[in-house]
Amino acid sequence: MQGAEQRPFFAPAQKSSKYSIVHGKAHPHGTLFCPFLIFPTLNWPETHSMTTLDINSKQHQVDVDPSTPVLWALRDALGLTGTKFGCGQALCGACTVHINGQATRSCVTPVSAVAGQKITTIEAIGNDKVGKAVQAAWIKHDVAQCGYCQSGQIMSATALLKTNKKPADADIDAAMAGNICRCGTYVRIRAAIHDAASMLA
Repeated sequence: MQGAEQRPFFAPAQKSSKYSIVHGKAHPHGTLFCPFLIFPTLNWPETHSMTTLDINSKQHQVDVDPSTPVLWALRDALGLTGTKFGCGQALCGACTVHINGQATRSCVTPVSAVAGQKITTIEAIGNDKVGKAVQAAWIKHDVAQCGYCQSGQIMSATALLKTNKKPADADIDAAMAGNICRCGTYVRIRAAIHDAASMLA
């Protein structure tokens, strides 16, 4: 139409610091024109806070959101990578740590729930008499195949032997039911736990 203002196919966005432009350019009249994408940049409030955690008998301060799972505080904030991520839903046991001696899935346990409690990870389990026996039995029976789940398996086995010094097969199966081994080393796991119990007798 003659005399009509020539406008771009996509209407320009108003210039604002609240917008981020992808593949965009400055419009010559001072607005921001983006032929591909304009999306708001949300300024979420900072919710991080320093939390003191007792890990392997040492005090550690972590600067994470209180809802952060213990697993990620260990791995990302503290570099303790022996505890593994498997499922994120407490279904596989790869992330198992001890909280006050109890086997706990760290992938669903928030940091806010463990402040002031004693956390033990695979990195320190060998300092414990029971944990050391379990590790020795694991080596003796060549339990590990790929090894990914084994830190969680060892943590659950140690927690079991701390409360049951001579477990029967049914006790072992019940205690280890939440730990999945995709390599299928369950027979060797059971044998190693029996052997560790004998060492500790």
